[in-house]
Amino acid sequence: MASELANLAALAEGTSVSFVSALDAHFEPVSALPPHRPEAPSLPPDLLPPALRPWVEDIAERMQVPLEFVAVPAVVGVASVVGRRVGIHPKAHDDWLVVPNLWGAIIARPGMLKSPVLAEALGPIRRLAAEAREDYELRLREEGVKLEALQAQESAIKDLLRQAYKGKTTKGSPDELQDSLRAVRDEIKDLKESLFERRYIVNDTTTEKLGEILAANPTGVLLERDELAGWLRALEREDRKSDREFFLEAWNGLNPYTYDRIGRGTIHILALCLSIVGGIQPAKLARFVSEALDGGYAADGLLQRFQLLVWPEGLDDWRFVDRSPNVGAREQAVTVYSALDRCAFHLVHGHDAGMPTLRFAGDAQELFNEWLTQLQARLDSPQLQPYPAFESHLAKYRSLMPSLALLFHLVECIGRGDVAPVSLSAAKLAADWCDYLELHARKIYAAELGTDLVAAHLLAAKIRKGEIHDGITVRDVYRAGWSGLKTPEVAFGGLSVLEEHGWLRIVVPKGTGRPSQVIRINPALGKEEP
Repeated sequence: MASELANLAALAEGTSVSFVSALDAHFEPVSALPPHRPEAPSLPPDLLPPALRPWVEDIAERMQVPLEFVAVPAVVGVASVVGRRVGIHPKAHDDWLVVPNLWGAIIARPGMLKSPVLAEALGPIRRLAAEAREDYELRLREEGVKLEALQAQESAIKDLLRQAYKGKTTKGSPDELQDSLRAVRDEIKDLKESLFERRYIVNDTTTEKLGEILAANPTGVLLERDELAGWLRALEREDRKSDREFFLEAWNGLNPYTYDRIGRGTIHILALCLSIVGGIQPAKLARFVSEALDGGYAADGLLQRFQLLVWPEGLDDWRFVDRSPNVGAREQAVTVYSALDRCAFHLVHGHDAGMPTLRFAGDAQELFNEWLTQLQARLDSPQLQPYPAFESHLAKYRSLMPSLALLFHLVECIGRGDVAPVSLSAAKLAADWCDYLELHARKIYAAELGTDLVAAHLLAAKIRKGEIHDGITVRDVYRAGWSGLKTPEVAFGGLSVLEEHGWLRIVVPKGTGRPSQVIRINPALGKEEP
């Protein structure tokens, strides 16, 4: 008993929870709790590439949404168009290669226009997809009959070849017929390759079908999901574990992949390259973040791969806007996407892993070297060790910064026809984006970075609902199994915050028997709800 009391007292001392008798309990004035998540600022307009800024600002103003609502899907769209067309070597001499493939998402409550914003921001890439579809259907009409004729010719030659081996035909020797069959099959192969449909966007597909699409589109495609929560939930299923691994590998755009299926045969993919963009509600995201923090199935880095993850505060000065879209700005954006799609990157001098590559200009290289050194110092510091999920998120910035730098550089120089090397201005812009995105990451991972405050808000909600009432023991709180409040350390941390703000006191009633810490709720809470 003495040992247990000592342990309880030590725990209380470590979390600043005071032990007083029930008769001595007194309360501080009730005050409101600080926000359990830090605020994340809206995107400053000067962080937008000048060539896309008028278009992004026009959409955001007409729809009255934060600028990052539009900017994130727009940048992911650029990344999906570029894909494996060109990569970047972030170091001056090393062969470390980064493919500018990005995953991004908008976090917002229902009714905050996530879907309409995605539709507007992905307009240029959807136009490319529509043009590719029209072109494919036209070529299919023109060449489809020719393909059928070649396939019929192939079938006829095979019949003749069988008869020739039996000595029942005089229309050619087996060797001559084999040569004819080989020539026809080469024609069929060439014609099929010319008839494939260039894909830009997929929405709902199995990984097997997605593998076929990626094999036919080696530069990559974009997975757009209006609600990412459904996609994430599907990857939790026991029979979808291999799918989760597939998507984990499809993030960096470098990993080759081979399917071996009885029905589909063998499919070789040069490199998995899949961009992802969508929206998700805060409450649904919280569940996935919690799973990632608890070290469960979700602690595999999938969430951290969403590097462009923003959680806007909303607009403080909403106003009614009804005007025509800026058609000139829109067409300028479409021109940028189209130019990136048609650029002859193969003329770039550097090549690696089957793709053209660029490097930083001299002054941009110096900036990146300094930036990466500072990031690595943070990752190696003991300050980040207690926060492994947030640390893992920041570690992904090693590739995020050069990816953004390359994309911003291409957006600005694509119209000039000169794409090398990556400029200092693009590198600075990319570094500023990383600083900005970290502020949103701190909000997203607040449950890990501010455990006591988050626990205090969870406990406060239980008090409001009456689930934590006056006289309940602390042991009953953490044994209830409530999400985010399952350990004594977390419970005591949250209670200490509530005590500091006058919500409650922790007391040890005098008397015989086993002593228990009892929660005394401030009676003023019923009169002045903070």
